[in-house]
Amino acid sequence: MRIKSIGGELGLIRMIKRKPKRRGILVGIGDDAAVVKPGNKRLVLTTDLLVEGDHFSLKWSTPRQIGVKAIETNVSDIAAMNAKPMYALISVSLKKDTSVEFVRSLYSGIYASAKRYGIEVIGGDFTHGENIVVNVVLVGEAESNICLRRNAKPGDLIFVSGSIGGSAAGLELLRKRVRGFHDVKRAHLEPKAQLKKALRIGKIANAMEDVSDGLASEVRNICAESRCGAEIFIEKIPVSRRVRKAAKAVGKNAVDFALFGGEDFQLVFTVSKKKLSKAKNLGTLVGRIISKRKIYLVKGKRKSELNRAGYDHFA
Repeated sequence: MRIKSIGGELGLIRMIKRKPKRRGILVGIGDDAAVVKPGNKRLVLTTDLLVEGDHFSLKWSTPRQIGVKAIETNVSDIAAMNAKPMYALISVSLKKDTSVEFVRSLYSGIYASAKRYGIEVIGGDFTHGENIVVNVVLVGEAESNICLRRNAKPGDLIFVSGSIGGSAAGLELLRKRVRGFHDVKRAHLEPKAQLKKALRIGKIANAMEDVSDGLASEVRNICAESRCGAEIFIEKIPVSRRVRKAAKAVGKNAVDFALFGGEDFQLVFTVSKKKLSKAKNLGTLVGRIISKRKIYLVKGKRKSELNRAGYDHFA
């Protein structure tokens, strides 16, 4: 039996998930990060892998860009929980012929990004393998409301914090060796977490998640944990003009990049209607949460069920 036959990555997570036994575990498997309370503080923990050939390619990513991306992707998970990142452990698998210069440049990116958020790199590990792999364990602290996927409610409005689809468009440009569009390519090579905005959103949001696997996946995850459904307004999804031009250059649909691409690291969040005016200053309205446990795409008066999700490693 292959992993895709049990539902891909989401099915795999369901299979390994267990109910935490210790009282200090507030959030376990199933969200952007775990939350534990060993004492008076609530610690938020996440980890992400960057694998050569999947998350980056040495054909177009510099070692420094890989290092930056490794930190940014993890900060995005901590941000989506409405927490502040603090400590990082970095483990790296290198090829045997990897140069010292590569490692030095990789860590220059890691430390540059860590400095931006006040993160201390306090440990890690080195090993060797056939591909370069960078794994980050990031620990943060939650000082106020923790935004969980399971907190969305029917009637909530769905917002996205910024333009999406850029990373997937940038990757396609790089794969097809299309000249120009350096700003769009940069969206894939040098993503940025939305920590400052997340801490503002966290004051009004019910549920929140970072857009790492495409809007369709993130809405699906929120609905699955909240036991509800959603309507996504196709014409409201924020996609920049440059991304639309890039999509046209590679013969793709820009909205598909936003729905099914990933690695934009913007935030998707839900708020009650009472907080609509505050949410408008922090993002774009793209849908609403409904009680029926299905997800629909809405365009004008037409509505169709969404049966496809975003990026899945095992699909």
